[in-house]
Amino acid sequence: MATLLGISGSLRKGSLNTALLKAAAGLPAEGYALQTAGIHGIPLFDGDLEEAEGIPPAVAALKEKIIAADGVILFTPEYNNGIPGAFKNAIDWLSRPSSDMAKVFGNKPFALVGASPGNFGTLLSQNAWLSVLHTLGCRTFSEKRLMVSRAHTLFDSKGNLTDEATAKRLGELLAAFARFSLS
Repeated sequence: MATLLGISGSLRKGSLNTALLKAAAGLPAEGYALQTAGIHGIPLFDGDLEEAEGIPPAVAALKEKIIAADGVILFTPEYNNGIPGAFKNAIDWLSRPSSDMAKVFGNKPFALVGASPGNFGTLLSQNAWLSVLHTLGCRTFSEKRLMVSRAHTLFDSKGNLTDEATAKRLGELLAAFARFSLS
Protein backbone atom coordinates (compact mmCIF):
# COMPACT_ATOMS: atom_id res chain seq x y z
CA MET A 1 0.00 0.00 0.00
CA ALA A 2 1.32 3.43 -0.95
CA THR A 3 1.43 6.27 1.54
CA LEU A 4 0.63 9.49 -0.31
CA LEU A 5 0.88 13.04 0.97
CA GLY A 6 -1.27 15.78 -0.54
CA ILE A 7 -0.13 19.35 0.12
CA SER A 8 -2.41 22.31 -0.50
CA GLY A 9 -0.46 25.32 -1.71
CA SER A 10 -3.06 27.87 -0.71
CA LEU A 11 -3.37 29.82 2.52
CA ARG A 12 -7.00 30.87 1.92
CA LYS A 13 -9.66 29.47 4.21
CA GLY A 14 -12.01 28.95 1.25
CA SER A 15 -9.34 27.64 -1.10
CA LEU A 16 -10.50 25.58 -4.08
CA ASN A 17 -7.28 23.56 -3.88
CA THR A 18 -7.71 22.79 -0.20
CA ALA A 19 -11.29 21.76 -0.99
CA LEU A 20 -10.02 19.52 -3.80
CA LEU A 21 -7.48 17.96 -1.41
CA LYS A 22 -10.26 17.41 1.12
CA ALA A 23 -12.32 15.73 -1.60
CA ALA A 24 -9.35 13.51 -2.49
CA ALA A 25 -8.97 12.47 1.14
CA GLY A 26 -12.66 11.52 1.22
CA LEU A 27 -12.55 9.23 -1.81
CA PRO A 28 -12.46 5.44 -1.41
CA ALA A 29 -8.79 4.48 -1.46
CA GLU A 30 -7.65 1.21 -2.97
CA GLY A 31 -3.95 0.55 -2.66
CA TYR A 32 -3.05 3.81 -0.93
CA ALA A 33 -3.59 5.97 2.12
CA LEU A 34 -3.71 9.75 1.61
CA GLN A 35 -2.52 12.14 4.29
CA THR A 36 -3.06 15.88 3.96
CA ALA A 37 -0.91 18.89 4.76
CA GLY A 38 -0.70 22.60 4.14
CA ILE A 39 1.82 25.40 4.19
CA HIS A 40 0.45 27.48 7.08
CA GLY A 41 3.05 28.72 9.54
CA ILE A 42 5.96 28.71 7.12
CA PRO A 43 7.72 32.11 7.21
CA LEU A 44 9.22 33.87 4.22
CA PHE A 45 12.53 32.27 3.38
CA ASP A 46 15.41 34.22 4.85
CA GLY A 47 18.93 32.82 4.91
CA ASP A 48 19.74 34.98 7.94
CA LEU A 49 16.76 33.49 9.81
CA GLU A 50 17.91 30.00 8.87
CA GLU A 51 21.43 30.76 10.11
CA ALA A 52 20.23 32.32 13.36
CA GLU A 53 17.38 29.97 14.27
CA GLY A 54 17.65 26.94 12.02
CA ILE A 55 14.75 25.34 10.18
CA PRO A 56 11.34 26.62 11.40
CA PRO A 57 9.17 24.01 13.14
CA ALA A 58 6.43 24.13 10.45
CA VAL A 59 9.05 23.40 7.79
CA ALA A 60 10.63 20.57 9.79
CA ALA A 61 7.21 18.95 10.35
CA LEU A 62 6.29 19.11 6.65
CA LYS A 63 9.72 17.84 5.68
CA GLU A 64 9.23 14.75 7.88
CA LYS A 65 5.84 14.08 6.27
CA ILE A 66 7.39 14.23 2.79
CA ILE A 67 10.23 11.92 3.79
CA ALA A 68 7.75 9.39 5.22
CA ALA A 69 5.53 9.42 2.11
CA ASP A 70 5.93 7.16 -0.91
CA GLY A 71 4.67 9.98 -3.11
CA VAL A 72 3.64 13.63 -2.86
CA ILE A 73 0.85 15.45 -4.68
CA LEU A 74 1.01 19.22 -4.96
CA PHE A 75 -2.48 20.75 -5.03
CA THR A 76 -1.39 23.99 -6.63
CA PRO A 77 -3.28 27.19 -7.27
CA GLU A 78 -2.24 29.42 -10.16
CA TYR A 79 -1.64 33.10 -9.52
CA ASN A 80 -0.91 35.46 -12.41
CA ASN A 81 -0.17 32.53 -14.74
CA GLY A 82 2.43 30.98 -12.44
CA ILE A 83 3.37 29.28 -9.21
CA PRO A 84 1.94 30.91 -6.07
CA GLY A 85 4.68 32.67 -4.13
CA ALA A 86 3.70 31.17 -0.76
CA PHE A 87 3.85 27.62 -2.17
CA LYS A 88 7.20 28.16 -3.89
CA ASN A 89 8.50 29.73 -0.67
CA ALA A 90 7.50 26.57 1.25
CA ILE A 91 9.34 24.36 -1.24
CA ASP A 92 12.37 26.63 -1.00
CA TRP A 93 12.41 26.19 2.78
CA LEU A 94 11.96 22.42 2.40
CA SER A 95 15.13 22.29 0.30
CA ARG A 96 17.17 23.71 3.20
CA PRO A 97 19.76 22.90 4.29
CA SER A 98 20.96 21.84 0.86
CA SER A 99 22.43 18.70 2.42
CA ASP A 100 18.83 17.54 3.10
CA MET A 101 17.60 18.05 -0.47
CA ALA A 102 18.28 14.50 -1.65
CA LYS A 103 16.67 13.03 1.48
CA VAL A 104 13.50 15.09 1.03
CA PHE A 105 13.18 15.26 -2.76
CA GLY A 106 15.68 12.87 -4.37
CA ASN A 107 13.83 10.51 -6.72
CA LYS A 108 10.63 11.08 -4.70
CA PRO A 109 7.52 10.71 -6.88
CA PHE A 110 5.60 13.99 -7.22
CA ALA A 111 2.29 14.62 -8.97
CA LEU A 112 0.52 17.87 -9.81
CA VAL A 113 -3.15 18.70 -9.35
CA GLY A 114 -4.86 22.06 -9.34
CA ALA A 115 -8.18 23.85 -9.28
CA SER A 116 -8.88 27.33 -10.58
CA PRO A 117 -11.91 29.50 -11.32
CA GLY A 118 -10.40 30.20 -14.76
CA ASN A 119 -10.87 28.30 -18.01
CA PHE A 120 -7.49 26.54 -18.13
CA GLY A 121 -7.35 25.06 -14.65
CA THR A 122 -3.81 25.45 -13.40
CA LEU A 123 -2.01 24.53 -16.61
CA LEU A 124 0.64 27.26 -16.44
CA SER A 125 1.32 26.75 -12.74
CA GLN A 126 1.69 23.01 -13.21
CA ASN A 127 4.03 23.52 -16.17
CA ALA A 128 6.14 25.93 -14.11
CA TRP A 129 6.39 23.40 -11.27
CA LEU A 130 7.99 20.84 -13.60
CA SER A 131 11.31 22.69 -13.81
CA VAL A 132 11.36 23.22 -10.03
CA LEU A 133 10.69 19.54 -9.34
CA HIS A 134 13.32 18.54 -11.90
CA THR A 135 15.89 20.79 -10.22
CA LEU A 136 15.09 19.21 -6.85
CA GLY A 137 15.64 15.71 -8.28
CA CYS A 138 12.03 14.54 -8.02
CA ARG A 139 10.51 11.84 -10.18
CA THR A 140 7.50 13.54 -11.75
CA PHE A 141 4.34 11.67 -12.58
CA SER A 142 3.41 12.39 -16.18
CA GLU A 143 0.76 9.73 -16.82
CA LYS A 144 -2.03 12.00 -15.57
CA ARG A 145 -2.45 15.57 -14.42
CA LEU A 146 -5.63 17.10 -13.17
CA MET A 147 -6.43 20.71 -14.04
CA VAL A 148 -9.87 21.58 -12.73
CA SER A 149 -11.23 24.65 -14.51
CA ARG A 150 -14.21 26.71 -13.38
CA ALA A 151 -13.75 24.95 -10.07
CA HIS A 152 -15.90 27.42 -8.15
CA THR A 153 -18.93 25.88 -9.91
CA LEU A 154 -18.02 22.33 -8.80
CA PHE A 155 -18.13 22.80 -5.03
CA ASP A 156 -21.05 23.59 -2.75
CA SER A 157 -21.09 26.42 -0.20
CA LYS A 158 -19.39 24.17 2.38
CA GLY A 159 -16.49 23.29 0.05
CA ASN A 160 -17.70 19.81 -0.87
CA LEU A 161 -16.99 18.57 -4.38
CA THR A 162 -20.32 18.05 -6.13
CA ASP A 163 -19.14 17.15 -9.63
CA GLU A 164 -19.02 13.38 -10.12
CA ALA A 165 -16.87 13.55 -13.26
CA THR A 166 -14.16 15.51 -11.42
CA ALA A 167 -14.33 13.14 -8.46
CA LYS A 168 -13.91 10.20 -10.84
CA ARG A 169 -10.90 11.79 -12.56
CA LEU A 170 -9.38 12.63 -9.17
CA GLY A 171 -9.82 9.04 -7.97
CA GLU A 172 -8.26 7.66 -11.15
CA LEU A 173 -5.27 9.96 -10.77
CA LEU A 174 -4.77 8.97 -7.13
CA ALA A 175 -4.87 5.27 -7.94
CA ALA A 176 -2.47 5.63 -10.87
CA PHE A 177 -0.10 7.79 -8.83
CA ALA A 178 -0.14 5.26 -5.98
CA ARG A 179 1.01 2.55 -8.39
CA PHE A 180 3.67 4.88 -9.81
CA SER A 181 4.90 5.73 -6.30
CA LEU A 182 5.59 2.08 -5.55
CA SER A 183 7.31 1.33 -8.87
